[in-house]
Amino acid sequence: MKFLFTSSSQFNLANMFTFVNITAGLLAMYFITQHNFFLAIILAWIGGAFDIFDGKIARKYELSNEFGIQLDSFADFLSFVLVPVFLIFEAVYSAADIGALILLAVAISIYYVISGLRRLIYFNIHADAGEVENYFTGVPTPLGAILLWLVYLGYIYSIIPAIGVMAIMILIAWSLNSKIKVKHL
Repeated sequence: MKFLFTSSSQFNLANMFTFVNITAGLLAMYFITQHNFFLAIILAWIGGAFDIFDGKIARKYELSNEFGIQLDSFADFLSFVLVPVFLIFEAVYSAADIGALILLAVAISIYYVISGLRRLIYFNIHADAGEVENYFTGVPTPLGAILLWLVYLGYIYSIIPAIGVMAIMILIAWSLNSKIKVKHL
């Protein structure tokens, strides 16, 4: 079990938490395809909890390494970009009677995915293993996912119409790569 506390191990404890995040994200995607949105959201939040702890464990036990940085960004892309976009697409755009606006919904979804991916790649290029900045520049993808979950709730409780979801999704996608400063927790 020494590998769990060896920074050079790809299966160290921090990375194992990241693997749980990835598993939760994959399961969430499956349940979205089954239109079990409640379970998908629960799994996404479980993935989010493991995302919080993987970084804390990596720093506490000095397990940060380049593999972990890349793995964490892959998990973030799956759990905090693809899952919420797929949920919005399936639960809002596919369910709403938006007619030809579905093409706009597709374009907005692609824009969000590219924005999230760009943000994660930019972060990786500028990240140092074990270092944590006081502020993020741009909205981090986990916060973007939380904002999309709130938009989803606004839609299912008839507070936000489908066209409003599109507009807010564009704004959140833009904010991922903006100059907005967000305090690191």
